[in-house]
This record gives sequence, structure tokens and C-alpha cells, in this order.
Amino acid sequence: MSSGKASFDNTWFRELTGCYTALNPTPLAGGRLLYHNAPLAASMGLDSALFADKGHAVWHGAALLPGMQPLAQVYSGHQFGVWAGQLGDGRGILLGEQRLEDGSKLDWHLKGAGLTPYSRMGDGRAVIRSSVREFLASEALHHLGIPTTRALTLSIGDEPVYRETTERGAMLMRISPSHLRFGHFEHFFYSQQQEKVQQLADYAIRHHWPHLDAEADRYQQWFTDIVLRTARLVALWQSVGFAHGVMNTDNMSILGLTIDYGPFGFSG
Repeated sequence: MSSGKASFDNTWFRELTGCYTALNPTPLAGGRLLYHNAPLAASMGLDSALFADKGHAVWHGAALLPGMQPLAQVYSGHQFGVWAGQLGDGRGILLGEQRLEDGSKLDWHLKGAGLTPYSRMGDGRAVIRSSVREFLASEALHHLGIPTTRALTLSIGDEPVYRETTERGAMLMRISPSHLRFGHFEHFFYSQQQEKVQQLADYAIRHHWPHLDAEADRYQQWFTDIVLRTARLVALWQSVGFAHGVMNTDNMSILGLTIDYGPFGFSG
């Protein structure tokens, strides 16, 4: 099937060697597309053929689109106030970056894509229940005007996934301008790899704050903007009664986006 206007790159793969493990998704047995976000797909200029019948195999990890270079990112973080050490993409794989006609880019990140070197004790899978929850919650925040990752597709399969009970496996395609997190910087800071910390900062400025690239105090201006974006995001959460249940540094975007809809809630 054609990818329509979609053109893919992966600057993370090319520019940040040592910050990831390259690997393909593990296909979901009996995988097929259940639902896609038609308005989001249209805004991304995607060919409707990608969603026809049971959908393109990319949605359930069985194929890639031209230009994709899949990888699992490594990061660390503080979880619930305690240093958790090395974490990373334990069940998600960054497939690539779609280049839009206006020159911007969007990450395609497949959740539930199977085991990675960062899965720890997990199985690398997602279930229908949690995938539907993220799909609905991320779209709800988007339409409330709150910066967030988006959900493009939800695929299901016949593969059993074992949680408290046996559930059916699912995959969700998460879309975001970037998956760069606080925890990426912490990983290399706490492992005393300062050159990697600067490499990440330079990458972030080059791709997301290019107007700062020539500024003598670009790191200070960049950091100040991250603080402001984060403060604004939390204030917006509070304005609608949203509580992020896993607001740890591995789940905090430097772009000020809501990311990771594990436990969450809305107060009355």
C-alpha cells in the first residue's frame, strides 16, 4: 500500500548514536486495525488506503513504511520521588519521523510493540483496556486545548497478554513532535556522560528551538522555556481537574506535552 504523502526520516537514529537500541517491533499475532483517528490522519496528509480493510501492517508491527528506522530509546528517571535508574522504551518503539509539507516533523511511536532491552520485568505488550484509555484521554485533552501526544490508530490481535487476568493484546500509534523527556538528560547526567547531555541539548535546540541556535545564552533561554512550558502544562491540567498518575521525570516531555496515560483521573 502507498504511504500517500508521508515521507519518513529518523534524526534520532542518525544524530544520537548511543541513545537507543535499533530494533523492529514484534508483530501482534492476528493483528488488525480496529480504529483510526480520521481527523488527525487527514491533518497529517495520510493516504486513506493505509486504513482500508484491516489496515496496513504497520499499525500492528508487521511492516514498516519507507524511510522508517525503528528504535527503542534509553532514558532514566525519578519515579515517585525516588531515583529509579535506567528505564527506557520497555514496550514502545519509535518507528520514525514523518516530515510534513510545512517542514515540521511528527514521531510515530508504536506502543505495545514487544520486548526491548529496556523492558525489565515486563512483556513489552499493551492490552485493549489501557490502549483505549490512552486514546480517549489524549484526544480529550487535545480538544480541551491542552498540549498532548495524540493517538492515531488502535490495533488489536488474538495474542493473549497476562495481567491480573488474561487480556487481548493491542497496539496504539502515538504521535508527537518529539518523545524527548526529562529522563533522557538524567540518564546521561547520572552516568557522568556530560558530552551526551550536551549532545541531547544541542539536538533539542537544533530541531525544536532553532531560533536559539545562534544565541550566546541559548542553553539558559532553552531551559527557561522548558520551565515555562512545564508550569503552563500543569496549570492547564489543574484548570480541568486532570491528575497525572505517573508524573515522573521519565514521563515529562521537554516540549511541555502530556505524555503517558497510565493511571490518571479527573476531579469533579
